[in-house]
Amino acid sequence: MNNELLPVITIGLNLNNERFEYSMKELSALAFANNMQVVEELVQKLDHPDSATYFGKGKVELLKETATAHNVNTVVVNDELSPSQLRNLEKKTEVKIIDRTGLILEIFANRARTHEAKLQVQLAKLQYQLPRLHTSASQRLDQQTGSGGGGFTNRGSGESQLELNRRVIEKSITHIKEELKTIEKSDKTQRKQRAKSDIPNVALVGYTNAGKSTIMNQLVQRYGENVEKQVMVKNMLFATLDTSVRKLVFSDQKKMLLSDTVGFVSKLPHQLIKAFRSTLSEAASADLLVQVVDESDENKQLMMETTNETLKEIGIENIPMLTIFNKADLANESRPVRTGNSLTMAALEDSSVNELVNVIKEKILKNYATINLLIPFSDGNVVEYLNSNANVLETKYNAEGTEIKVELPDSDLNRFEKYVIKK
Repeated sequence: MNNELLPVITIGLNLNNERFEYSMKELSALAFANNMQVVEELVQKLDHPDSATYFGKGKVELLKETATAHNVNTVVVNDELSPSQLRNLEKKTEVKIIDRTGLILEIFANRARTHEAKLQVQLAKLQYQLPRLHTSASQRLDQQTGSGGGGFTNRGSGESQLELNRRVIEKSITHIKEELKTIEKSDKTQRKQRAKSDIPNVALVGYTNAGKSTIMNQLVQRYGENVEKQVMVKNMLFATLDTSVRKLVFSDQKKMLLSDTVGFVSKLPHQLIKAFRSTLSEAASADLLVQVVDESDENKQLMMETTNETLKEIGIENIPMLTIFNKADLANESRPVRTGNSLTMAALEDSSVNELVNVIKEKILKNYATINLLIPFSDGNVVEYLNSNANVLETKYNAEGTEIKVELPDSDLNRFEKYVIKK
């Protein structure tokens, strides 16, 4: 892979939005995640975007001059442009224009690893591309889709070619949606099987790059059934898109599933929110959401709002949430400190991880009862099962069998009812 960064100019309209500076900073981070380097930033204060060119006439001319001065061929816009705005701006500046939605789609396309993620990105790109078809794109689309042969070129140019391209995209969208439905059915079956196992599910959610993957790896190292199954950690927006699920087994034999979901950014394209709803279904079926926030970031409040808004938009509501203010070491704050449903911590410090585990267990592993069992020696397999799968607090032997004091989930009480010692 070529590590040389592509020089770009970022531009944005300040419409008296309090999030504007934050969104421009975020845009630079997104550009870097797409192997780009911002060499100049141009902003303009307006009441509303110019319907034809986004920027006002004078600013468009300045943009063209700035691109020429910096020898830059690509401009990244902080908003999603209409098809006509994109075409007009490219024509007047003579450079390639990528709007915010297009940029995020490019990043997702480069990061997708699983078959499902690739399909979801492809679907989002096609939905984005469909209203932006125009005559000059006809040949490029023919080359990309391989539809230039087989007699199609004789249908004529212009409007008929646009219609052909539109049909090709619409057919592809339908096909991908059907394939994703099949995958979604399979995923639902897997989640049902996990639900039947009575193992609670905890989902890490939050702004991308807040430390979700680092927290997951710390827990997998300590309690994972397979410590080699750690997830990738990289200081970059959208370092990974795939939802990872790991099984954790604590020292008291209590178990949970932990999932690390794709991170959020502000103004996430609606095409991707819809397309990635199935990817975030682990969060939708969770018993507890753990929102990870970068405590050291001055924009943490906006990041939390972004996360909550995105969760609501994709229909994930009414699930208990624990808020983790991570990277407290970088903010020089005391840690670990618990306040209600929040925990201030540092993911790389043992004391913080210990407290995190305590809080999570308190939230999701509370439906346990301590009972005394008397198990006949003839049922030694039951003793073996409890020693391997439950928190055995005490074991004694007498003439009738094995006395065990054990912690069991409420769902297991009926299973061992016949062994309960009646007082």
